Amino acid sequence: MSVQQTLCRLDEIEDGGSKGLWPDMRGRALVFAVRQGDRVRAFINVCPHYGRTRLGWKKDEFLNAGGDKIICSAHGALFEVDDGKCTLGPCLGQSLEKLATIVQGGNVVANLADLPDRRPEIRS
Repeated sequence: MSVQQTLCRLDEIEDGGSKGLWPDMRGRALVFAVRQGDRVRAFINVCPHYGRTRLGWKKDEFLNAGGDKIICSAHGALFEVDDGKCTLGPCLGQSLEKLATIVQGGNVVANLADLPDRRPEIRS
């Protein structure tokens, strides 16, 4: 079963950049997305090394200085943008939880069906 949810508009994410989405009550992003051209990858904003640590080091900043890897602000771990696999750091070989996404009509749409127990609370 497909549970599709619009994350944001494509033009809300700078090409080569990242964006935090679905803020919790403290304003921290529950999900983040990384854009490379017309491709967008989205992940649950939790480091696999220590399950409650958020990755971003400041608002909408989830990438290293080169913009080619996702970085954990707490551990310095680096993750591949395509699949979320850790390539450097204390969670080597583990992966971020990825959301299947498509760009449809200028919107970034995620399939949340694979995350029924971890689905972020969606605000209207």
